[in-house]
Amino acid sequence: IITRLETVMKKSYQRDIILKIVMDSCDHPTADAIYTRAQNIIPNISLGTVYRNLNALADNGYIKRIGVPNNQDRFDKTISNHYHIRCVLCNSVKDIFFDINKDFCDKIELETDYKILSHDLVFEGICPNCFKKEGEK
Repeated sequence: IITRLETVMKKSYQRDIILKIVMDSCDHPTADAIYTRAQNIIPNISLGTVYRNLNALADNGYIKRIGVPNNQDRFDKTISNHYHIRCVLCNSVKDIFFDINKDFCDKIELETDYKILSHDLVFEGICPNCFKKEGEK
């Protein structure tokens, strides 16, 4: 991915580190979490630099931005079509891989006159760990 990145975006050590952090993450980190991890490698990196590079990487299709209502965006290394589920108690985010029925998208297009280009879906619930903790109270 770094080689492909160089052909589209100007080479940047900081961007390479930020991309590596996202690619090595399985927890769909926020920009703040990525910033904290990046500081271990580049102590003088700024939060603004992290945000600018995450936005550039997402805008150019190298990572996926997950919009989480009433919470910070998360960033995902998996850019193929998939969905997410977020725990409303601990804010963990997990991937969900399944196909949305094409008829569903066709119906939305028919009802709204929009041509759907992409879609993003975040389910909300309580993860098994939090559910167990709540049951123990």
